[in-house]
Amino acid sequence: MNTPGTPTFDQLRIFLTIVETGSFAAAGRKLGRAVSVISYGIANLEAQLGLSLFEREGTRKPQLTTAGRAVLAEARSVAQGIDGLRAKVKGLLDGLEAEVDLAVDVMLPTERLGRVLRAFAEAFPTVSLKLHVETLGAISAMVLDRRAIIGVSGPHYQGIDDLESRSAGCLSMVPVAAPDHPLGRMTEIPPGAGRDYTQLVLSDRSRFTEGRDFAVMSPKTWRMADLGAKHALLREGIGWGNMPLPMIEDDLVAGTLVRLAMPDHGGGTYRFGGIWRRDTPPGPAASWLLDQFVALGSNDTETDGMGDI
Repeated sequence: MNTPGTPTFDQLRIFLTIVETGSFAAAGRKLGRAVSVISYGIANLEAQLGLSLFEREGTRKPQLTTAGRAVLAEARSVAQGIDGLRAKVKGLLDGLEAEVDLAVDVMLPTERLGRVLRAFAEAFPTVSLKLHVETLGAISAMVLDRRAIIGVSGPHYQGIDDLESRSAGCLSMVPVAAPDHPLGRMTEIPPGAGRDYTQLVLSDRSRFTEGRDFAVMSPKTWRMADLGAKHALLREGIGWGNMPLPMIEDDLVAGTLVRLAMPDHGGGTYRFGGIWRRDTPPGPAASWLLDQFVALGSNDTETDGMGDI
């Protein structure tokens, strides 16, 4: 059984340059090598692989053999891998992080998150990202426990001594229910009516918010840590609850949810903050991420008459 040798990266680069430029002479000019050196490199590569990569007869321009076409894709993959390795190492030498762990509040609009992360991928192609989507105090807990270097948290980070923060915008939280829910059918909701029906409540078990309620009115609650599940249950008419306005605007237009005009529970403003540990300042890529969330958040507008949640 024939066992191919291991080609060098220089041999693969010569091979790829010939394919790119269309001739041995053009490849030599691009690489600053004599044509004889280019020919020697290809001969050695073919000897290593035990294959003929170019047709030698009946053509003025080098044409790939069937084997050459098969090898081409793999050679390109190796070259891209080497280029990626060199770029990553250069970034590390320049102080750029190899990886960024980011924790974000589930309330953060997904359109904003996607926009920032798409730009991040373009700006920092060598930096890996780990994204954690959490609720309530879990974002602060992840940053404090060093499981995330930065976070975009709701207001639950406030008052935690070891965290630094920057304001990163806000959104409106509004009470909603399905149109066939008893509250959804009321033309005028009397004060205290929300207490008579099950309220769907977002919760988590982090040490900062465990056992605490936020904007909970009814003694009858269903609790969950998944905002998507809460959204689905609200649409099913199982209960009523507060939701971020950007997430349910389409439902309000379509009529699958209705906004509840509750005189004693009108919703509130949910504020975001970019957070990090005071003793672990973010590096260049993580700082860039924070800057983007802060910049986009500066355009947020508050609904008149709403207090903070």
